[in-house]
Amino acid sequence: MSGLPYFLGCPSWSEQAWRGSLYPDDARPADLLSHYAAFFNAVEGNTTFYARPAPATVERWAAAMPEHFRFTAKFPRDISHSDDLRGQLPAAHSFIELLKPLGQRVAPLWLQLPAQFHPGRLAELALFIDDIAQPVAVEVRHPQFFAKGDEERALNRLLLDAGVERICLDPRALFSCQSREPSVLHAQSKKPRVPPRPTAFTQAPQVRFIGHPQLEANDTFLQPWLDKVAGWIEEGRTPYVFLHTADNLHAAALAQRFHTFLMERLPGLPALPETPRDRQPAPQQQLGLL
Repeated sequence: MSGLPYFLGCPSWSEQAWRGSLYPDDARPADLLSHYAAFFNAVEGNTTFYARPAPATVERWAAAMPEHFRFTAKFPRDISHSDDLRGQLPAAHSFIELLKPLGQRVAPLWLQLPAQFHPGRLAELALFIDDIAQPVAVEVRHPQFFAKGDEERALNRLLLDAGVERICLDPRALFSCQSREPSVLHAQSKKPRVPPRPTAFTQAPQVRFIGHPQLEANDTFLQPWLDKVAGWIEEGRTPYVFLHTADNLHAAALAQRFHTFLMERLPGLPALPETPRDRQPAPQQQLGLL
């Protein structure tokens, strides 16, 4: 989907549960990325966090992703979750080289740091960013980076001066859910319970919204983001917005919902393409006997 003034997507493209809604029922697994890229214009690069793709896989991705598409590839966790980022620079450059067939579609790279990455390690981060010399966005999870004190100000100054975006994670909708469903409990155990920090240190603010499994329950939490994203677009920025749900069965529907609401906030914003479900004929009403 081209022509949008912002990038919209989900955590992955390989969700089989989207068959019949986002994807045709008979879509081949190898074609899911092409179907996804015809609808959304970005995807969060979770897959590279857990495992490096084979070079042939990267080539297939490059063939399936349009030039306007954006893949925010995450540095593998053995890099981001290491004891010293400086020691991982050779591995980071090797990872960047692996993704070269994707060209400008990898922008920005994401560095998702663990809660153990504390303010005393900011010098590591500064050197890592400087050495990489690529568009990067950083997610932090240590509590001191959310305390509005000197540590958070030091982080923000470092990123602002380096032209690096601070990824905003907003898990409030997820943690508002009282469900005991295993998928919800698992997501709540994995996501950090941190307050959102909506920053725009660059032209491309980055937002990760972790939603409630019931779509309507997200609306209150989405409203401030609709205003924020619309404002960024009106300023001439190009925000990235990725929407999750606990098991991601409803992530695509939540992203569609966000865009529908944003169209109300920004008249003239193009609609997303029709999905297979949209194209299904409405059921014919049966006439009763008189």
